[in-house]
Amino acid sequence: MPTWTALTTIEGQDAADALGAAMENLTPEPTGIGVFEVEDGSGLWEVGGYFVEEPDAAGLALLTKMCSAKDFAVSELPEIDWVAHVKRELTPVEAGRFFVHGSHDADKIPEGRIALLIDAAMAFGTGHHGTTLGCLRALDHLIDDGFVGRRVVDIGCGTAVLAMAAAQVWPDPVLASDIDEVAVDVARANVDANALSDRVTCVEAAGFASPTLKRAAPFDLVFANILKGPLIGLAPDMTRHVSTGGYAILSGILNPQADEVISVYAQNGFNLVNRDEIVDWTTLILVKN
Repeated sequence: MPTWTALTTIEGQDAADALGAAMENLTPEPTGIGVFEVEDGSGLWEVGGYFVEEPDAAGLALLTKMCSAKDFAVSELPEIDWVAHVKRELTPVEAGRFFVHGSHDADKIPEGRIALLIDAAMAFGTGHHGTTLGCLRALDHLIDDGFVGRRVVDIGCGTAVLAMAAAQVWPDPVLASDIDEVAVDVARANVDANALSDRVTCVEAAGFASPTLKRAAPFDLVFANILKGPLIGLAPDMTRHVSTGGYAILSGILNPQADEVISVYAQNGFNLVNRDEIVDWTTLILVKN
């Protein structure tokens, strides 16, 4: 069955949310609506709808005029078996000692590498994105420097690949949390698939706001692969929950945003150890002084 997308951009979150809500009244109705910030510092938001019938061009044009948005770009999508497509396109990722792969590449694990299995249907957080890859490289850097994590947590864990990586190299249990219930379910499934259910505990939480995390603090290593805004908002909590001499690996930061994040964390007692740029994204290693 063919499907269509209709995408536009608009300034500001309130306007984007209003446009997304207005799209629900279209005929034919979209089967799904997404509202996302464009992560380039422009202040623009992308609003999109998915349709199983060709969307009404006049209705879309009226919405753009009412909401002062750009014209919708409407595209018909070919029929694709997306899981099969991802399996073809999602090649293994090597990050130092770590080898992230889908089940379709289980026979390609190089000798001596630490394998992390992420199902091809759960593509975000597989290591292909510069943020996840940067965090794995940062972890590899700390291991090479002789650091041993004994109390580790992955905040905003997504697939839990970072928590699993830590659990594969150090003997103590690792915590993983995410604000999204579906992400926590995905994380638990990945932990089970890697036979780490007795080593990694996944909880639903916003930041450190979980009794499980509070009991385990202070941490000597925190992963936070989220976005600049939440990272800056998390800085005071990070100070309270990271032990003196402990590390924070931060990512989800566009390269031009890195200096601001470094400055905010410096005001909260962290010093920069290393910064790594991968295409558009920066990963930071910070130590609490």
